[in-house]
Amino acid sequence: MNQNYNTITEWLLEAPYWVIDFLPMQVSQERRGQFHAVEQYFLTGERHERLRRQFAHVVLGLNCYHDLTVNRDSDNWIKNPDPTTLVAWLDETLQHGHLCALIDDGEWDTETVLLGHGDGSFVPFSQKVGQKNRPRVPVPVSHALLTASGGDTHLTLYNPSPGLLQLVERLATAAGLHVWQPLE
Repeated sequence: MNQNYNTITEWLLEAPYWVIDFLPMQVSQERRGQFHAVEQYFLTGERHERLRRQFAHVVLGLNCYHDLTVNRDSDNWIKNPDPTTLVAWLDETLQHGHLCALIDDGEWDTETVLLGHGDGSFVPFSQKVGQKNRPRVPVPVSHALLTASGGDTHLTLYNPSPGLLQLVERLATAAGLHVWQPLE
């Protein structure tokens, strides 16, 4: 099945998300100034290298259990890149750029689809309410998205199933990281 990964990614960016971080919980708004100073400290030298290795352990471990379809600053999506390439991309991304990895555990939602418009855009739409003669793209019910951005000290996981979230929490703990959901 030919998937429109960019459309699925845009949809997933609106889903609930969790943060994979060196901190165990969200920092309060009142402490943001000091947090940014500490974050800058972790973005330099050996501390940044250690953080990148910890993230690589999580991503490579995740790829042992699930297919990852990865995009790095382009429309080119690559399924299960070799570990050396994946870690190199992650290292480069954490310095500058952006990386997205769609995580597929193989389950497809038969109720939710993306409804196509004539302009090539798509929106989430229920098949039960659906309209005829419109292109539809099935949305993986357990499709999740993992993102990394340059200058950040965290990864972000969107739309994980309960099983996937548990796996990521275990991988993060093994790597010395924490997983938490931001407060609204």
